[in-house]
Amino acid sequence: MIQNLEKTNNLLDLFEQSTDIFKDRPLFGTKNKTSGQYEWLSYGAVRKRTDNFRSGIMSLGITSSDVVGIIANNRTEWAVAAFATFGLNGRFVPMYENEIYTTWHYIIKNAEIRFLLVSTREIYDKVKGLVDEIDTLEFVYCIDCEDMPNSMKALEEAGVQNPTASESPSPDDIAVLIYTSGTTGDPKGVLLSHNNLRSNALGGFHLYPIFNEDAVSLSILPWAHSYGQVAELYNWFQFGGKIAFMESVDTLAEDMKTVKPTFILGVPRIFNKIYDTIFATMKEKGGLVEKLFDMSVKTAGKKRKQTDPKRFSLYDKTKLAIADKLVFSKIRSIFGGKLMGALTASALMNKEVSAFFGDAGIPVYDCYGLTETSPAITMNSPGANRPGSVGRALEKVMIKIDSSVVNDGRNDGEILVKGPNVMQGYFKKPEATRAIMTDDGWIRTGDRGKLDKDGYLWITGRIKEQFKLENGKYVFPAAIEEEIRLLPYIENAMIYGEGKHYNVCLVLPNCEILIRTAKELNLKTKVQKLINSPVVQEFISKEIQAHLEGKFGRYEIPRKFVFSNETFTIENGMLTPTLKLKRRKVLEKFGKQIEALYA
Repeated sequence: MIQNLEKTNNLLDLFEQSTDIFKDRPLFGTKNKTSGQYEWLSYGAVRKRTDNFRSGIMSLGITSSDVVGIIANNRTEWAVAAFATFGLNGRFVPMYENEIYTTWHYIIKNAEIRFLLVSTREIYDKVKGLVDEIDTLEFVYCIDCEDMPNSMKALEEAGVQNPTASESPSPDDIAVLIYTSGTTGDPKGVLLSHNNLRSNALGGFHLYPIFNEDAVSLSILPWAHSYGQVAELYNWFQFGGKIAFMESVDTLAEDMKTVKPTFILGVPRIFNKIYDTIFATMKEKGGLVEKLFDMSVKTAGKKRKQTDPKRFSLYDKTKLAIADKLVFSKIRSIFGGKLMGALTASALMNKEVSAFFGDAGIPVYDCYGLTETSPAITMNSPGANRPGSVGRALEKVMIKIDSSVVNDGRNDGEILVKGPNVMQGYFKKPEATRAIMTDDGWIRTGDRGKLDKDGYLWITGRIKEQFKLENGKYVFPAAIEEEIRLLPYIENAMIYGEGKHYNVCLVLPNCEILIRTAKELNLKTKVQKLINSPVVQEFISKEIQAHLEGKFGRYEIPRKFVFSNETFTIENGMLTPTLKLKRRKVLEKFGKQIEALYA
């Protein structure tokens, strides 16, 4: 059955053949908020809803030349709208539900959206007036507003009465227009063809023989981002697996235990937080529990590092068996007990955290890519995994390193990529397209890296984000920040030092940890006072410096710190929807305090 799907060269054919082959198998699971249980919709049922919705929007006059937009979190209706749009050979434009209004307005206007589907009445009320402001926008419909004439349900019912046939796109037709996060300036619309996305999903699937009809995913990453969209949504249709929707970040642990996923897609921060929680809990319990945990971690680490199995004694094997039964099985149960692995992107996994979960029986694989490359470029996998690297190139994808753009003596350069995954360009931005794409089809990633002799790619920095200190040494701040965030009492951090003699750091402490610590010490002090306390600030500063010692050069470790209790969020413009720092925005807010550290 899988071989039949190998021949599909557009997303509609993949969807229609998959829903024929697996029509009676469960596809999407949605949590019933009353019972707490998941209710499943089959491949065949999703196909019927998609056909009906496509016919419904066509009854409004939506055709192959039109653009369909959606503002919604991952849910069945998101996929229905996407594949319905592909079935009339239109362009689909996804937007984040938790995005700020001005970004919605910009994307709807820039993408020339004609039909817009939104998830809730609250969002509908915010954007319905855009029909009068944006020339191209004619229709705004709502998913959860079943009592309204402008509901998705009404369109599906109209489609039942007026069925239409789907139109199969060509591989080079544009399927999706995904807008980049816009860490610097306005978002750019990335034009991705059916072949871009289809080839990428297929290349990733070929690296993971563990994917089959029994595979279960708990959907965490937004499909509005290319990573979740390709690696989960399109990928799962290739082998008939199941996808359950996480209710919210707050219910993640509960949903894991209910769904029992076999594989998840995430970002390092998810695993970092679980790692922090586990170690903090063990420290709090202390005594025999902490000693057993420490023994388990050390023994598993010894086994991992052992190149000669004969040197791993019977005594060590016995300890490892005890560790697995009493410690690691409980860690696996946090994820539902059936997890065979996870794939992470957006930042490199911390080696220590990755090793810990691997020792516990949950291998975490790093991959690398960009929205502009559909997105995967390289990927570690069960059959080829080199921790610390981001894996080898997917099939038909080529990588070369341009060392001419750097001149600091390091054996690396800018990563350039060519292949069927490379975008068709930026929508209505020819200059930006020419700036990133070469005449012979290579795309400049803006990332620094190097290839080892076996073809594994190692990321060494971000050209746009890196900066040079006064002494001429380069600093890659994101790697330092990720390391700092591993400390349990740090919520977020930003490194700064462009053109300066040394680095400084803006620190956002974890207020929950501070409150808990104050209670344990019987201190009746407000969080703000704790954050501003010289004693607390000195303690956190020294802990950060000690944590970074030996992992980064002395010149990279921040010497001074400024503290704030104002968190970085999407709503206040400090983070992108993929949780990347908008450094320019942060500096606008905290620039004077940061510069004062150099006075």
